[in-house]
Amino acid sequence: MAGKFRDTLFLRFFTFLKIPLLFYVRPVIEALDDDQCVVRIPLRRRTKNHMNAMYFGVLAAGADCAGGFMAMRLIQKDGGRTSLLFKDFKAEFLKRAEGDVLFTCGDGAAIRRAVEEATRTGERVNHPVHVTATVPSRFGAEPVAEFELTLSLKTR
Repeated sequence: MAGKFRDTLFLRFFTFLKIPLLFYVRPVIEALDDDQCVVRIPLRRRTKNHMNAMYFGVLAAGADCAGGFMAMRLIQKDGGRTSLLFKDFKAEFLKRAEGDVLFTCGDGAAIRRAVEEATRTGERVNHPVHVTATVPSRFGAEPVAEFELTLSLKTR
């Protein structure tokens, strides 16, 4: 429990300073380890559209947050000398997200290898990151959206 709170606090502090739009949607770290990051964004007035479902821009922000926070954590463990950004973004929206959404990125091992490669070679490394969005309260583990973001890493 303390780890989730600490990780969420760090995420909120970082987004407040660096990415205010992401801070506005109030992401919460539900789980974080070396293999997986799960971020929850609550469905509230500020995150929903006119159909009472999560706005697609918030869904995109959640995918960015889950994949980006996982990469940020692994970069910190590697010494923190690598810059990250997302080079492109693909999304497939499958159902309306009519509840709190969990964004799950399970690419920890692949991201770790990409960070190590960027550190070792000093060259830019691009790697796809997959994020799945679910609404457990409505659809259980069935995805409401799937995302593929290309993580671009370069050691400074």
